[in-house]
Amino acid sequence: MFSEIITKDDLEAFRRSLLNDIQDLLANKKPESKEWLRCADVRRLLKVSTGTVQKLRISGKLKSRKIGGMHFYKLADIENMLSGKG
Repeated sequence: MFSEIITKDDLEAFRRSLLNDIQDLLANKKPESKEWLRCADVRRLLKVSTGTVQKLRISGKLKSRKIGGMHFYKLADIENMLSGKG
């Protein structure tokens, strides 16, 4: 049976190579941008509760589309509301 000894230098070289590969992947990754968001996404984006999202929807400040019992919110509408345009 053939065995190979791995040294600390080998492990360090592997670590550096792995970190460089990960950094390259992260640098080339484009952020995923959704056009339509669910309530949970809106809550995270605005840092508000479900009730606040519902109040914004009922008051007409935030438009939604209801599909199959779920409300979906257009990202552009949220950005406009935050910038004061909507």
